[in-house]
Amino acid sequence: MKKNEFPILGNHHRKNFQPLELTLVAAILFFAGAARAAMPEIELSELAKGFDHPLCIVPSRDGTDRFFVVEQPGRIRAIPAAGGTSGELFLDVKDRVNYGGEKGLLGLALHPNFKKNRRLFVDYTTGANKSQLKTHISEFRVSDDFKTCDPASEKVILEFDQPYENHNGGNIQFGPDGFLYIGNGDGGSGNDPHGNGQNLNTLLGKILRIDVDHKDGDKLYAIPKDNPFAGQPGKRGEIWAYGMRNPWRWSFDRKTGELWCGDVGQNNWEEIDIIEKGKNYGWRIMEGFHTTPGVSKPDADQTGLTMPVIEYGRKEGDKFLGNSVTGGWVYRGKKFPALQGTYIYGDFGSRRICGLRYESGKVTEHRELGMCPQPPSSFGEDAEGELLVVGHGGAIWRLNTK
Repeated sequence: MKKNEFPILGNHHRKNFQPLELTLVAAILFFAGAARAAMPEIELSELAKGFDHPLCIVPSRDGTDRFFVVEQPGRIRAIPAAGGTSGELFLDVKDRVNYGGEKGLLGLALHPNFKKNRRLFVDYTTGANKSQLKTHISEFRVSDDFKTCDPASEKVILEFDQPYENHNGGNIQFGPDGFLYIGNGDGGSGNDPHGNGQNLNTLLGKILRIDVDHKDGDKLYAIPKDNPFAGQPGKRGEIWAYGMRNPWRWSFDRKTGELWCGDVGQNNWEEIDIIEKGKNYGWRIMEGFHTTPGVSKPDADQTGLTMPVIEYGRKEGDKFLGNSVTGGWVYRGKKFPALQGTYIYGDFGSRRICGLRYESGKVTEHRELGMCPQPPSSFGEDAEGELLVVGHGGAIWRLNTK
């Protein structure tokens, strides 16, 4: 194309353009540009390796330019932001973690004022045997020089029983409001035999929201007054949303504040949800958009349930075939404009990495972007909003476009 030519119509039409014609051309160019801005394929560049079943990565935000990597058996390691090997040991709580299968050290969150108060929080399973299995949400303090975290500084902020060994959730993050959010599975087994997802008198099968800067009575935390069930008899005030099966990795969009969650399905459907205050996400009545086989009747009452943003299936022939969703992040970095606003997530079983765009309440694009060399156990976001992928086999990658 020659300089100053109009695409499609050509340069010889320019002289007699009227305002309406210009508007039409602008619209054509806009939609042509939109088509060119489709989500690009991604590739991964190795940041670090040598970890023991890593589950999440968190930027230090303490001026040391590091990442903290959570290892499922019960350790946290610190690595330079530039990457390298498995890094230096930062916290070791293997002596109190019950590890194996879906159990272990599952989540890490740094206090919003971490650089000043040196407070961090973890989620892990503990207990000598199955009958004693519990989840602990604990606080630890970091040394003055930020090099290590003292295992003896632990304060158990919140604990609750786990009736089975799976579906422990475990992701924790501070929201834009400064409160600590906690994602809990339904307690395990299959098809939620105790009905925990729909029971507002248990913390299982929920997203919780607590205030770790204040206390209520003998609790080491407070329940925010605007939590949807705060002060209601027979309902746990810590609950922010319910009807979850096993919320495996979720995150806040740093631009909009929306909470995006990957909820693992039972036998047929994986789902992605946007979590909102007081909403019921349907488990065990629903699996994805479908009533749960063997649990719910096909005509089960769905009044008041919030449906997923998307679902994908486990049966051959499904476009997004997989078997265990790993929730991701909405891309808000600067390096890859074509990914801006795209929610990027993975599937642990198929190793697929997918992207979706969601605008005005509708999915406008959803497709596979690439493959992860190992089962993706988590995604992360650095200080600038660039995305990281955590492989359960021990490696961590930066996400790039092709």
